[in-house]
Amino acid sequence: MNPRFRPWLLPIAATVVILLVGVGQCSTIGSFLSGRKNTTTVTHDLVVDRVRNVAKLVSAEATVRDVLVYRNTWYGSTKQSLVVVTAKLLAGINLESGTEVKIDEKARRIDIAIPHASILAVEVTDLRTYDEQRGLWNPFKPEDRDRIFQLARQQLTRSADQMGLAPRAEKSAKEMLETMFGVDGWTAAVSFREVPVVKTTDQE
Repeated sequence: MNPRFRPWLLPIAATVVILLVGVGQCSTIGSFLSGRKNTTTVTHDLVVDRVRNVAKLVSAEATVRDVLVYRNTWYGSTKQSLVVVTAKLLAGINLESGTEVKIDEKARRIDIAIPHASILAVEVTDLRTYDEQRGLWNPFKPEDRDRIFQLARQQLTRSADQMGLAPRAEKSAKEMLETMFGVDGWTAAVSFREVPVVKTTDQE
């Protein structure tokens, strides 16, 4: 056996190595946390990612029941019906048109411009017809049912506007984003912009 080899030193050596590694890790983590605490790094991609996450959360939903009177006259013959429709309305922010972000490192300010909130979905859950009256030579047809459904969705969309669902979603988004980025001396300002209408060939 090598006289210089001392088995009892192995546990001590192993302990020293573990301590050194642990100290190194703690030093690295400490430096990282210290740096993160004192200097928050904000990038364009980070802001856009957070905006997308918030946009998924800040939606306003409502269940609405409305009454629709459908009337159609053809050559003096009128058919009409009273329809009670129930639907779920969802308002939120669609970011497909893009998000504008400006970061001022010196002033520690973030300006975020996102599209106005809008009605994203009108889900008709129940549609019942009452007091249906057909015309003498103007009976109800499948296309009348389709038309009633379309009119119901249009009327429900107007109801959502009157209830202020979209402004409610905008208020939530503004408060959440400005609070989220308003840390470590940073301030955030959220504004809403109109989405440009892309003209199609038929519109030109």
